[in-house]
Amino acid sequence: MTALSPERVAVLGAGNIGAALIGGMLKAGVTTPDRLRATVRTEEHAADLARKYGITVTAGENARAVESADLVILAVKPTTLPSVLGEIRAALHTGQLLISLAAAFPIALIERLIDRPGLAVARAMPNIPVVVDEGATGIATNASATASHKALVESVFRPVGVVCFVDEDLLHAVTAMSGSGPAYIYMVIEGLVAAGLKMGLSHAVSTRLAEQTVLGAAKLVRETGLHPAILRDQVITPGGVTISAVHELEKHGLRSMLISAIETATHHSRHLTKTLLAKFDTDS
Repeated sequence: MTALSPERVAVLGAGNIGAALIGGMLKAGVTTPDRLRATVRTEEHAADLARKYGITVTAGENARAVESADLVILAVKPTTLPSVLGEIRAALHTGQLLISLAAAFPIALIERLIDRPGLAVARAMPNIPVVVDEGATGIATNASATASHKALVESVFRPVGVVCFVDEDLLHAVTAMSGSGPAYIYMVIEGLVAAGLKMGLSHAVSTRLAEQTVLGAAKLVRETGLHPAILRDQVITPGGVTISAVHELEKHGLRSMLISAIETATHHSRHLTKTLLAKFDTDS
């Protein structure tokens, strides 16, 4: 797929993730500072972003940012998205590509609120490591999105991590696993650090070893392509230290807990979507 080259890009809601995407797009040459415009809530934040990236940033003025844009990225929360869509609706046209980062807010509802048949719409679920260019992003698109549109969406997120395209219903699982996943891994790191402290290591040493262990283990999975179980068995020796620890983790159901947690989060994401749809059906 060959990516389109957008003449103008608008990022509405340039918080942590929105700002990370701006940095990634500029670094990868997806766009240039003079062709990128962003909006934030406050004048102070606008000034900070403008200085950092050399782009035009305004407090508000969403419709003005959108009207001349080819690519519009909605980096706002689900509770804010309806009002933002209402604000920019008149400025949208079918030649644009609209990307929403709002979790659990379905494409069908976005299409309904903007009422622009034929407009290419994508939903993306990035996670917070995009701020260090190591994010994981799941993407779904509507029927109006062409192969070139999909390539453009990928070009936005590829500079800040890995990208996977899925059917929209599977974005619930993406949200539960990789979207929320950093929280689970932080808990693992926290537990490893605490264990190191209990066993007499300093906080600095425990933290350094724990963070590098998680990073290194993940890198081995990525670079070898081996199943994690194979890599785990490569660490285990008969009667050794590792197998005694693995036995304890299995006894307490580590894998089962993770599976159950992600299953619960997936169901909750689906529930949020159904609640949103029901709310707008009631309001209309």
